[in-house]
Parts: sequence; C-alpha cells; structure tokens
Amino acid sequence: MQNIVVFTGAGISAESGLGTFRDSGGLWEQFKVEDVATPQAFERNPELVLNFYNLRRKQLLESEPNAAHISLNKLSEKYKLHIVTQNIDDLHERSGSKKVLHLHGKLRESKSSVDDSLIYLIEGVNLKMGDLCEKGSQLRPNVVWFGEAVPKMIDAISITKKADVFIVIGTSLNVYPAASLLNYTNNANRIILIDPKVEEERSIEVIKEKATIAVPKLVEELLL
Repeated sequence: MQNIVVFTGAGISAESGLGTFRDSGGLWEQFKVEDVATPQAFERNPELVLNFYNLRRKQLLESEPNAAHISLNKLSEKYKLHIVTQNIDDLHERSGSKKVLHLHGKLRESKSSVDDSLIYLIEGVNLKMGDLCEKGSQLRPNVVWFGEAVPKMIDAISITKKADVFIVIGTSLNVYPAASLLNYTNNANRIILIDPKVEEERSIEVIKEKATIAVPKLVEELLL
C-alpha cells in the first residue's frame, strides 16, 4: 500500500471561514504579530494574547470542515494517509481524519507556561488570566509562536520521507521550517501543489483552484 502525505496550510481552512495569516480581512489584520504571537508578547501583555486566541477559538467553534477536509479521508480506502498541517484548528479531526500531525500546535488546547508536557483541553472558548496548570503557573495557548522551536518537525520529516505521493494544499510555502518539507520528498513519484494564488513556476504539478474544488477531483483521480 502506497503512502500519501498531505501537507496543509491556512488556505484549506479559509473556505470554512477561518482567516488566513496573510490575506486581507482576517483577524491577523487587526493585530500585529509581535503583539500577539511571540513569547515576548505573552510576557508583556498576556491578557491581550489570551484574548486574541479566544477570538480565534470562537471563530473555529463556529466553523465546520469543508469538502476538501472531508474528501481527503477517502484516500484511506486505498493508501496509507498521513496529514501534516501548519494549521492549529481541528477541522481535519472533525472531518474524520485519524492521522494528523500538527506542526504549530492546537488552538483548542492550553499548556503550562513552565512545563511544556502539561497540556489541557480548553472547554469552550475562553482561556483566561488565572487559569493555572497543576504547578500553579498561568496557562498559555498550546501553539508554536514566532521565535519558538517546532518540536514536531522531526516527526514530519520522517513521515514525508516515506511519501509516494506528496500533496500540498493551501500554503504559500513561505513559513519555515515547515516549508522545508519539500526537501525531503525524494521518494515521491508525484508532488502536487493546490493553491489558486501560486504565481511562480515550480518543477511540480500545480493546480490553481480552490481546495474545495480541486481536492475532491484529485481524490477521485487517485482512487481510480
């Protein structure tokens, strides 16, 4: 059974109503990255950071998986399917995906600010000042902030090296180190990029359509 590895970014969830990092009109436009998504920001103004992620969590809970998320799961009928995602939402899991590796953490989880191993599910929308871990430290979102290491990269590289087919969906491939996964696709006989906004020519297959249109069609082709 061949291995398919799907690498997803914000573009796949944008069609479910979640704002992307670079596009206009999203939550990121209202905040400076350095004010809400760095360790220094949390030290400086933890309440602002928590409120920003509470807004994102509220948006997530009001969203549903779309046709791209859902159709990917059909690949499990014929292939060993692994999903590696830059996204901190849980739309892949809510669509039924079983093997999902989150490079940048999970929005619906918190973790201790003194012990990364202490992780908790957030009930509802809000994580507040005064919500403490069992060691008495303030909880923070369980996400990887700018300037922090990406601990799951080693696992992601290992998965990518085994890919017979590597599919990239909805990412600009500008966020490192995640974008470097393409360097580990030597085993793949097909590399496919789905993104309506990709501009430069690449030595890989490019499908310039929205994920909800392109992914179901690609899945149908791969299942033939």
